[in-house]
Order: sequence, then C-alpha cells, then structure tokens
Amino acid sequence: MSRFIEVPARMLPPDTLNALLEAFVTRQGYDTTDTTGEGMHGWVVELKKQLERNELIIAHDLELEMTEVMTLAQWRSFGRDVADDEEEGDI
Repeated sequence: MSRFIEVPARMLPPDTLNALLEAFVTRQGYDTTDTTGEGMHGWVVELKKQLERNELIIAHDLELEMTEVMTLAQWRSFGRDVADDEEEGDI
C-alpha cells in the first residue's frame, strides 16, 4: 500500500480547501499585501485555477495523517526523496 494518496479538490468541503490553499500561500511566502485589494482571496482563486489545470495537487500522507497542497515539482522531488529513504531503510 502506498503511503501517499492524491486527493481530488472537488472531494473537499469548500472551507477545508480554502484553508489548505491559504496554508500553501503562507508557506510559499506569497505576498498577500498586494495593492489590488485581493490579498489572500486573490491567491486562493488563482490556486484553484492551478488545481483545475493540474499544476498543483493535494496529497494526503496516510502515515502522518497530514494533507498538503504541492506543486508538481515539489511532489516529484518529495516522491524521489521518499523512494530514496525507503531504499536506504530509513522509513
């Protein structure tokens, strides 16, 4: 059984999805003090579009019971790191 599963955004309640996207914005260091007045809301709308275009994924770690939003590059990098750790017996 795989430790990680991809979670379709449409399966999450809207409040949960928004909270995950807001955490991603904060973690990635996005500027939420923009002059357009959109702030965090604008970033969440943009990230939802990226989810629709499959540029981001939502991944759930079954072992740690944590769910995160990731770019595909982050996911691939993370996946390779996990595979490396498993080969070395670190997990």
